[in-house]
Amino acid sequence: MERRKFIKQTGIATAAVAGMPSLDLFGASAKSKKITILHTNDVHSHIDPFSPEDASFPNQGGVARRLTLIEAIRKENPNTLLLDAGDIFQGTPYFNFYGGELEFKLMSLLKYDAATIGNHDFDNGVGGLAAQMPNATFKMLSANYDFTNTAMEGLTKPYEVFIKDGIRIGVFGVGIQLEGLVTKALSKETQYLDPVEAAQDMSRILREEEACDLVICLSHLGYEYRYDKISDLKLAEKTSGIDLIIGGHTHTFLDKPVVVSNAKDEDVLVNQVGWAGINLGRIDFEFDTSGTVKTTSKTITV
Repeated sequence: MERRKFIKQTGIATAAVAGMPSLDLFGASAKSKKITILHTNDVHSHIDPFSPEDASFPNQGGVARRLTLIEAIRKENPNTLLLDAGDIFQGTPYFNFYGGELEFKLMSLLKYDAATIGNHDFDNGVGGLAAQMPNATFKMLSANYDFTNTAMEGLTKPYEVFIKDGIRIGVFGVGIQLEGLVTKALSKETQYLDPVEAAQDMSRILREEEACDLVICLSHLGYEYRYDKISDLKLAEKTSGIDLIIGGHTHTFLDKPVVVSNAKDEDVLVNQVGWAGINLGRIDFEFDTSGTVKTTSKTITV
């Protein structure tokens, strides 16, 4: 399928897991195919819900509630991908005690399909991250961290292609500059590559060589900055071929994806859903035989 402008119908919804209303966003015709993308970012080892006394997020979040929600959506649409944009580790005593083992095992239980690497995922060093990789059944994607001569060498892929109902979905990951965020003692010989160049290369490969109908970037660059630093918005503007950027790092709460014009004046959706597993992002892509892609989105409070 060729690149095209999206028909966008976006909105925000909150739903308690118990008694959750139907999330059917539009009636798909027999000739259309609907792909559902679910996503999280910056969960930061938040396994349990926030307490009822929490000033900002009382009773929100928690892996068990997220699982119930995800399973309900998968039952509604089996053609679903579950993705994470990094900073899986660090933030509660679970990480201090288990070193990331619990986080990866739970993500595997939830059947995440892919994730990218955040700066806090280096908090036990590149060796600590590598030690937990056997607990991850999902793909760890990174196109701009070169792990040659480190414990993580060979444990990541730049991209992965998923096929759902005949639709080819290419997913790749890019991470933030480690200098100033992660010490050399932790990152070792990890080399940081330009994320714009990496993203454009991945988009070309996924479009031309892998014949993908949908291209998704998992980004831990951050949504936007007041100074000259590459962000999700700038990445969208400077590249072409990406349909959706799922972001992390800045803990940005977006009610719905932002639409950005790329280097070829085509639409790119950019989304991020806060932090700590409070929200689950949902974006539906409906492909029809006329070449139109309709998108509908919800940010669901867990």
